[in-house]
Amino acid sequence: MNRPQLLLIAASVAMANLAYAAPASLLPASNPFAKESTLPFGYPAFDKIKNEDYAPAFEEGMRQHAFEIEAIANNKAAPTFENTIVAMERAGRLLNRVQTVFGNLNGTNTNDTMQALDKDLAPKMAAHSDAIRLNAKLYQRVTTLYDKRDKLHLDAESKYLLERYHTDFVRAGAKLSNADKEKLKDYNGKIAALQTQFSQNVLKEANASALVVDTRDELAGMSDKAIDAAAVEAKKRGLEGKFVIPVVNTTQQAPLSVLTNRATREKLLALSLARGSHGGDFDNRNVVLQLAKLRAERAKLLGYPSHAAYMLEDQTAKTTGAVNKLLAEFAKPAVNNAKKEAAEIQNMIDAEQGGFQVSAHDWNYYSDKVRQAKYAFDQNQLRPYFEYNNVLLNGVFFAAQKEYGLTFKERHDLPVYDPSVRVFDVFNEDGTQLAIFLHDPYARSNKRGGAWMNAYVNQNKLLGTKPVIANHLNIPKPAAGEPTLLTYDEVRTMFHEFGHALHGMFSNVKYPRFGGTRVPRDYVEFPSQVNEMWMAWPEVLANYAKHYQTGAPMPKELLDKVQASQKFNEGYRTTEYLAASILDQSWHQLGADQIPTDVLAFEADTLRKAGVDLPMVPPRYRTTYFSHVFSGGYSSGYYGYLWAEKLDADAVEWFKENGGLLRKNGDRFRQMLLSKGGTMDAMDMYRAFRGRDAKIEPLLERRGLTGE
Repeated sequence: MNRPQLLLIAASVAMANLAYAAPASLLPASNPFAKESTLPFGYPAFDKIKNEDYAPAFEEGMRQHAFEIEAIANNKAAPTFENTIVAMERAGRLLNRVQTVFGNLNGTNTNDTMQALDKDLAPKMAAHSDAIRLNAKLYQRVTTLYDKRDKLHLDAESKYLLERYHTDFVRAGAKLSNADKEKLKDYNGKIAALQTQFSQNVLKEANASALVVDTRDELAGMSDKAIDAAAVEAKKRGLEGKFVIPVVNTTQQAPLSVLTNRATREKLLALSLARGSHGGDFDNRNVVLQLAKLRAERAKLLGYPSHAAYMLEDQTAKTTGAVNKLLAEFAKPAVNNAKKEAAEIQNMIDAEQGGFQVSAHDWNYYSDKVRQAKYAFDQNQLRPYFEYNNVLLNGVFFAAQKEYGLTFKERHDLPVYDPSVRVFDVFNEDGTQLAIFLHDPYARSNKRGGAWMNAYVNQNKLLGTKPVIANHLNIPKPAAGEPTLLTYDEVRTMFHEFGHALHGMFSNVKYPRFGGTRVPRDYVEFPSQVNEMWMAWPEVLANYAKHYQTGAPMPKELLDKVQASQKFNEGYRTTEYLAASILDQSWHQLGADQIPTDVLAFEADTLRKAGVDLPMVPPRYRTTYFSHVFSGGYSSGYYGYLWAEKLDADAVEWFKENGGLLRKNGDRFRQMLLSKGGTMDAMDMYRAFRGRDAKIEPLLERRGLTGE
């Protein structure tokens, strides 16, 4: 589809007066996206969707949406809230269906055809969005309504929707001259294409960078079953007789905590750190430089000194100064704690007569030894008590039942895109069905790294839709017949992502624009981080932390040691996170004329200036595989986890002050926060819940950063 087809969809005068009436569909009825899914809650018909269905559905979806938008913009009737704002909320149903499913599956179950289509679609979708937000007639209708918003007698959610639409149009460039609008369209198309290229490079590089070793001895410290799985992975890749350890999203890799062979550890971390920066087809350095420049130029065109300034204006932080202040306040105490932790590790190495200075590839291995020495347990003692199914059903779901009255029933009649995906009906206490929930636990070579939640269907009353929500993790899949035993961090991640799922499932809004997790980026992590508190809540932990073979509960003495060690290694965890957040801000606070030429030199200089350049504590993500900010939606926003954690830690104190795992507490949290989506200012929402602004002290205490 060429650009004129996207931008110049003519509507007849008669159709224009119908505001959002769509033309006759050119999409064959056999295409699974042609109509709403007939499955419960509009659940996608995964078994009927083929690669070749996407492109024509996108093309027709954009055509219909453009027609609807032109009809709204050219409506002869005076603008009203219904014929302009609500009409836009109703428009684009086909495009939304295909875009949602494609976007989700391209992240969790992609293939070469989908990736090629994604690359082709990125600039077209950017152009389609521009055609709407830069439509002068449409903007004039929105502005006319916005200017008299106080006289329209709108309810609070409707008034806020009108205000958000006006803000969206202005921030998208609606006030620019025609010449500058053309520049903006060019920037947006190029940026979209580069973001897609970055994402695809990261996935391909992760597969290409897997650790390959020749002998079992090189993997000493890993369990026999894990080594067997490495042999199976090698065989799948045509490397019979060898062993392959895939590289995952973050800088640090899970096997580094158990591998006894120091040379193997060094090789594995080196492969991880080098991703996207050592030449070859998947090198992302030039992509980063182009993206940084284009984003800065776009921000300048829109009247902002930097991309970060542009992005933060629409977040709860508001300014780069506020974010820089937060990161700087945490940097010194975090680094000091990390140095103390490094000294403890060095003492352990020296006590074992290791004869070397601690390096980044030693940290996880020896920090577990230090943990064992200080608290008489290591992480591997926990894993037999963290069997996946038990954690999900008797931990994550149990906490939701106690706090919110939810119940879950697994079903096997709905299609899934991978056999490991599980599907559950979710019910309120009164028996009404709230949502459908998908759980996709395992890592795959065609699945992006990390963990995330997404919605296949968002709740809203305008269209009468109910939530279909999914959680995605990257737990290594065990050999056939073996149990899935989780690490402590993987358990925490399950509770965290389910917090996002609850945010989506509890949505109770009128308009699609506000459904579920459609809130500022630096606020969206707050509810999910609050949900982490239940993983170690005594009543919840006792219900799921049971030995996978004997059913015996986790011994109290082991539990006590886990609780006592909560602040252990916080210096490292905070420093690696801050380093990544500072990199994000540094790249995106550059002006268009400040873009460097050497990515790695800029990265090193940034970390040095910020005082977080500890060789033994590399950033959680280095620039060239930092998907959150160079291909995802977190550009200038990675700080948001810490920003939201301030709210989270303060809210956790509220739960504790009010009795913890009680229905009345869950009902209040659901009613005042989780159900409201983006229907009001996020910080006003929090203040209404808490009765005041959040305090920083609970977060400092949690992170072990008090008294520094």
